[in-house]
Amino acid sequence: MSLVGLRFDDAMRDFRTLTAWQRSHAFALGVYKLTAPFPREELYGVTSQMRRSAASVPTNIAEGCGSDGGLEMARFLQMAMRSATELDYQLLLARDLGFITGEAHQSLENELSAVKRILNALIRKVRSDVRSQMARRKANI
Repeated sequence: MSLVGLRFDDAMRDFRTLTAWQRSHAFALGVYKLTAPFPREELYGVTSQMRRSAASVPTNIAEGCGSDGGLEMARFLQMAMRSATELDYQLLLARDLGFITGEAHQSLENELSAVKRILNALIRKVRSDVRSQMARRKANI
C-alpha cells in the first residue's frame, strides 16, 4: 500500500498493509532460507547476525506502527534502516567468506536496496507529516 496522502492513522497502524513491511518480511524469510546451509560453526556467528538483522527490519516497522505515531514512528523506522544497513554489510561478509556466490550477493543486494528505498520514502513521509502537523499547531496558537 502506498502512503501518498496518508497520515499516521488506522491505515498505517496495520503494519501488514505497508509495502516496506511486506518487502522486508519477505526478505527476512529469504535470509533465513539463505543461511540454512551456512557452516554449522557459524550458527552463532554470521548466521545468527544476519537473521537478527533481517528480522529486525520488519520488526521495527511493526513496532513503529504500534507507537503513538509521529516522531516515535520515525525513530522506529530509522532503527529498521540501521538494521537493513547492517544486513547490507553482513551479505558482503557472507560473500567474501564464500558462503554465498557473487551472483546471489548481487541479487540480494538489489532487493535489499529496494527495501531501503521504500523504507526511506516512508521515513521521509512520516517526518513530513510531523513537520506539517507542528506547523498547523503553531499557526493555531
